[in-house]
Amino acid sequence: MVANPPTPQQVREDLLLRRQKIVSEMGSADRIARQHDRGRLTIRERIDKLLDPGSFREIGTFAVSEMHEVRDRTPGDGKIGGWGKIDGRPATVAGDDVTVLHGSSSVVGGKRQKRIYEHAMEQGVPYVYFGETGGARLPDALGSEGFSKISPSLESGRRRRRIPMATAIVGESFGGSSFHSAFSDFTTQVRGSALNVSSPRVIEIATGELISLQDLGGVDIHLDLTGQIDQSAESEEEAIEQIKSFLSYLPSNCWEAPPTLDGYDESDPDPRIANIVPTRRQRAYDMHRVIERIVDDGEMLELKPRFGRSLITTLARIGGQSVGILASNPMFNAGALDPNTCDKATQFICMCEAFNIPTVWLQDVPGFIVGSQPEHARLLHKAIMFLEALSLMTVPRMTVVMRKAFGLAYFSLSGNSMDNSLITAWPGAEISFMDPGVGVNVVHAKDIANATDPDAERQRLIDEWTLGHEPWGAAGLMNLDEIIDPADTRRWLLESLQRFPVSIPRRGEVKELASWPTCV
Repeated sequence: MVANPPTPQQVREDLLLRRQKIVSEMGSADRIARQHDRGRLTIRERIDKLLDPGSFREIGTFAVSEMHEVRDRTPGDGKIGGWGKIDGRPATVAGDDVTVLHGSSSVVGGKRQKRIYEHAMEQGVPYVYFGETGGARLPDALGSEGFSKISPSLESGRRRRRIPMATAIVGESFGGSSFHSAFSDFTTQVRGSALNVSSPRVIEIATGELISLQDLGGVDIHLDLTGQIDQSAESEEEAIEQIKSFLSYLPSNCWEAPPTLDGYDESDPDPRIANIVPTRRQRAYDMHRVIERIVDDGEMLELKPRFGRSLITTLARIGGQSVGILASNPMFNAGALDPNTCDKATQFICMCEAFNIPTVWLQDVPGFIVGSQPEHARLLHKAIMFLEALSLMTVPRMTVVMRKAFGLAYFSLSGNSMDNSLITAWPGAEISFMDPGVGVNVVHAKDIANATDPDAERQRLIDEWTLGHEPWGAAGLMNLDEIIDPADTRRWLLESLQRFPVSIPRRGEVKELASWPTCV
């Protein structure tokens, strides 16, 4: 006797029960509890905190491993994600589910992840990833048959910054999720997590080197040494807020303008800004204080704040419009450029160019740092890569020389003849091939040595050289657009942003600089 087929209501109830079981139990209740005991959220909880309430639509809910023997304990196959909204704007999100075989990378999980990414590219919306995986799944990936099924994704390499991509490293991250972070425009890492290609155990076996997880890829390593993260967070909730903040400055894709906020068009003179900057070029000060006087509400999102510290790269708004700011920071190496600042700046301007964000350049730079160490760290190639990227920029660029700008660094930080939309200087700013003190020592060494009072003669020559370095000569030859009152800096930048709108590419077009490698 043939049983009666289920009714539509029974089919629907079965679907809801299956989905509820997968969503609520994940890898198992014990593994969920273990994740909470470590002070960490599950991937589903992370997604719920990132996306607007009720907006998440999962893709691939019923995926399981292709290996029959583990199908009953691999719901989702270690990866979870789908569509949703972040602050009302469409987005896609995916991440590793450590309750299922440590979130390891596998064939079906990889297909699910790829499908979500393809949707992001097709829709033209941001893609966010939560990284916490033990790497490739073993023993599935061993042998030619298994290993050839989990090759690296070419899709991420072909993104060409058409959509924003952001990653939060929220646990121990090896292999796949660490690759996601390197492809991303923005990466934040939660303190206590680790971001590595290989684990300490693999390194020990392969090389004999003993190193802890934190010394290999902890937050401080990447903030200070590698520059492979843009921000750090003390909690997962903070990391999620950082991603939301980052995306708020960017358009959904490269064919749109960034969102603009209303009510920030005031430009009253601010005489306090000049008091921040000492007149003596040798005295240090914190450029962040200057930026706070220029941008809306003093708010900014600085990227890589502890890497290449002599140059600040930060997103902010002026008059409600997103801007990327590159600013010398005399608090570190007197603001001199070095190999790390070149890498940092190149990556930043590629992102600004791709997502139609105009840039502001605040100069107080003594030049490029000198010495054998920076030379051996490939300063030459990194400086030229930075200059080459600058030459390909098309977004508006507004430059202010505040106190000094010497050597090639002046042009590298968007000096005159670099296709600026606007180039200005404060009165008293010095622009020249080199610092007057250095130049006098080089050119007039004999005159100083033979003088009755060498110190007085040296100071006299420095004062004489300094007069020739002031901006009036450059302005007289129209190599500066204007010498401005420091109090009017925000007004000049605000009006320039209004007068020089970004040219948005047509759908399907991609700017040349947007295709530069993400890692530089």
